[in-house]
Amino acid sequence: MHGISLALENAVRHYGIAAVFLTMLLESACIPIPSELIMTFAGYAAFRGEMGLVPAIIAGVLGNLTGSLLAYWIGLRGGRAFLHAYGRYVFFSERHFESSERFFAKYGAITVLISRLLPAVRTFISLPAGIAKMRLSTFTLFTIIGCIPWVAILAYIGYALGQHWETITAHFTLFTDLCAALLVIVFVSFLLRNQIRNR
Repeated sequence: MHGISLALENAVRHYGIAAVFLTMLLESACIPIPSELIMTFAGYAAFRGEMGLVPAIIAGVLGNLTGSLLAYWIGLRGGRAFLHAYGRYVFFSERHFESSERFFAKYGAITVLISRLLPAVRTFISLPAGIAKMRLSTFTLFTIIGCIPWVAILAYIGYALGQHWETITAHFTLFTDLCAALLVIVFVSFLLRNQIRNR
């Protein structure tokens, strides 16, 4: 986890706006890269004068939208067959889809807007939206509306904490180690639960 955070920070510092766009694209295309790190690093880079804060936010939103549309298209074209074949690689099972499908049926398109403001969930919501054949215009609109505050707030946090960044990152190793331990626990629990269910 600490290595990932350093890699993201270095990518943003060396490649600027392009790195922000590309990493946010991957994050929204069901690749579990933490947008919380990407955009706070972008905000800090803006504080250092390495990029503009507004261009960083725009790049983050566009990357988010592009990746979301890619995942939506995969879900739309691949459907349930794609989910059966590849869903397990992103920890998204048929049971997860059925749950999302019921949520869509109950709350409608607003599901996408709400999910864009939730950590972790926001990364994977585009795939079931495509599988559910949600209208593209509505999906795009809700994705943009949901992405803007998320991306802007994270970038501003990084910008606002700029002068204290070194102090914060000095204690970042402990935080990332705790996050890594939590991810391992979740991953092992997921595997054990699936193994028990299969038996």
